[in-house]
Amino acid sequence: MKPLIAITPSPSRDTLAHGTFLRYAMAAAYVEAVLAAGGIPVILPPQDGHSGPLLDAVQGLLLSGGGDVDPSRYGAAEVHPTTYGVSAERDRFEIELFEEAVARDLPVLGICRGLQVMNVALGGSLLQDIAATPNRPLPLPHRQQEVGLESDAVGHPVSITAGSPVADLFRTGEVGVNSFHHQAIADPAPGLEIAASAPDGFVEAVSLPGRRFVVGVQWHPELMYVRHPAQLRLFAGLVGAATARSFAVH
Repeated sequence: MKPLIAITPSPSRDTLAHGTFLRYAMAAAYVEAVLAAGGIPVILPPQDGHSGPLLDAVQGLLLSGGGDVDPSRYGAAEVHPTTYGVSAERDRFEIELFEEAVARDLPVLGICRGLQVMNVALGGSLLQDIAATPNRPLPLPHRQQEVGLESDAVGHPVSITAGSPVADLFRTGEVGVNSFHHQAIADPAPGLEIAASAPDGFVEAVSLPGRRFVVGVQWHPELMYVRHPAQLRLFAGLVGAATARSFAVH
C-alpha cells in the first residue's frame, strides 16, 4: 500500500466579492512531487493539540515552504523589516507536529521554511535576512527570481557532506539547486547535522542522526524535479522511509 504523506499548507486571506476568507493553500508542485515519488499526499491544516492523532493516520510528514518563522521563537530581540508572512498558528502547529514526528520516528522532509522550522524546533536560530549579513564572503543569488532565473533553473551549487543522508540520495558531492530564501540557519540546533552548504557558507541541508529519515533542504526540489530528475530522490527518500516504517510497525 502506498504511504500517506501529510503536507502542511500556508494560511492566507483572500478577498472576494462576497467577503474576506482564510484559506489554507500550497503549491500543487508539492502534491505532484509526492505522487511522482509513489506516495499519497494529504493536506494537513493547523489543528492545535491534535498532532498525535493526526500523525497516527499518516506514514510521513512534509513541512512545506512559506512565510518566515516568528523571530521570537528563536529568541531574537528585534524583528528585521524584511520579515514577512509570520503565522503564530502555523509556527505552533508545525513545531508541535515536528516534535511529535521525531518522537515517534516518523519520516520527515522539510523544504525551505520547513528546514528552518526543524532547526528552530530543536533549539537552533536563524539569520533574519541574508542580504543584511555582514562580511558575506561570496554573495550568491539566494533569491534567484531577482536576477531573472526561472523557478526550475539552477541558482547555485551546494556541496554535500559525505556520509550524510543527502549524499546517500544524490550519490555525488555537489548538486545544483534553485534558491528563493532570504533567511538561513544561523546556529544549527544541537544534534542537527549539516548535510550541504552553499559556496558562501550558508547551510543548505540538514539531517537528524539516529532517526529513520529526518532531512531538511533550503531549496525547492518540488519545482526542479521535472527538469532535474535527481531532485525527485528527496521525495523518494521520504516515501521509501515511510513505506519501510509502516511495514516495521505492523
